[in-house]
Amino acid sequence: MSSEWTDFKLGDLISVKHGYAFKSEFFSEVPTQYQLVTPGNFAIGGGFQLGKGKYYSGVIPEDYVLHKGDVVVTMTDLSRAADTLGYAAVIPKTEGTVWLHNQRVGLVEIKPGAAVQSNYLHYLLRSRDYRHHVVSGATGSTVKHTAPTRICEFRFLLPPLIEQESISTILGALDDRIALLRETNVTLEAIAQATFKSWFVDFDPVHAKQQGRAPEGMSETTAALFPDSFEESELGLVPRGWKIGTLANLATLNPESWTTKNHPDVLAYIDLANVKDNEVAEVSEYLFDEAPSRARRVLRDGDTIVGTVRPGNRSFAFIHEPTENLTGSTGFAVLRPTLVANTEFVYLAATQDASIEHLAHLADGAAYPAVRPDVVAGIQCVLPCTAIMQIFHDVSAPLLSKLSDNKQQAQTLATLRDTLLPRLISGQIRISAEGELV
Repeated sequence: MSSEWTDFKLGDLISVKHGYAFKSEFFSEVPTQYQLVTPGNFAIGGGFQLGKGKYYSGVIPEDYVLHKGDVVVTMTDLSRAADTLGYAAVIPKTEGTVWLHNQRVGLVEIKPGAAVQSNYLHYLLRSRDYRHHVVSGATGSTVKHTAPTRICEFRFLLPPLIEQESISTILGALDDRIALLRETNVTLEAIAQATFKSWFVDFDPVHAKQQGRAPEGMSETTAALFPDSFEESELGLVPRGWKIGTLANLATLNPESWTTKNHPDVLAYIDLANVKDNEVAEVSEYLFDEAPSRARRVLRDGDTIVGTVRPGNRSFAFIHEPTENLTGSTGFAVLRPTLVANTEFVYLAATQDASIEHLAHLADGAAYPAVRPDVVAGIQCVLPCTAIMQIFHDVSAPLLSKLSDNKQQAQTLATLRDTLLPRLISGQIRISAEGELV
């Protein structure tokens, strides 16, 4: 290691400020300008994720308002493996949101005169050695905790400022690209969901034709397929000639399972805890005999998976071009479309907000509220004619395909970042004066 790198204890350079205990009586699920940063805003491996918003409507102490670029660490973790404990994230600039420094989250404050860069600290606090230091000293059995004193005891070798800048620039460029891909995917998903809602929930094209207007955003040929009037049904007014059914009319429930006699040697396993809002955070490989007993659902291209345990957690995803051994937990209801043209309709119908809220309302059980898989397949929906279903497939399939391609690209970049990070932070890989890795 170069003599230019200096041994430090984190506490020589920073302090970690505890968050404020905002009053629970002012917590809200309804969006407000003020949003609390919670452990749920920390991604596995570090980095900021929006997660499910926890909003606040009470008095805001000025000292506990966070700003873009602030580095924060999570001090508490509910997961069995302490997946995010101690990891760092940077507060993003989010239009219309003021982020609040909540309890269980620490704010990293650089001491005056300390020769350390904020962006570099962010990546240092996502490194392997730091992670081991925090987790090995964690307290608590079910809920894991760390403390500012434990974080500040971590010792490491600090490069000069110019090299800190180079390291954070390289890693930051990868993170920026990953963030852009994920933001693009949020937009693609929103477009697909909005189109589904317009056609099959709000029936906008039918309303337009009933009022003598041309439906917006579609060709005359497509518009001609929609009726121009409504009729009564058990779901209320629906387009004339359309039927009422369930997802079971369009998809097969849990069509395949691995057995002791029929299985691959290795499973690529998706656990319920690693899926949220069409994002799969992790796929774990197991030998079949060593895999969790719930690793049984066979997943194929075009399947929709919906978590049946705590369905309000939104553990759902669309499976696109999976590996041959991709396997889901038995905690998922797997919906496999009976026709290719049904594929996107099934996914969007099963995962629209109204469907997830319906499942959450029906879930029973004190410790693990859940629904049976057939309740997912029994979600009611309209059944348009075959021609409209085909047109919707033609419109929405490219959106979901692009979304899946972006996910794969983001995962590739994340793997590269996670490979480089420990090597750059430790000095195993250095950066030349020309900015090249050596």
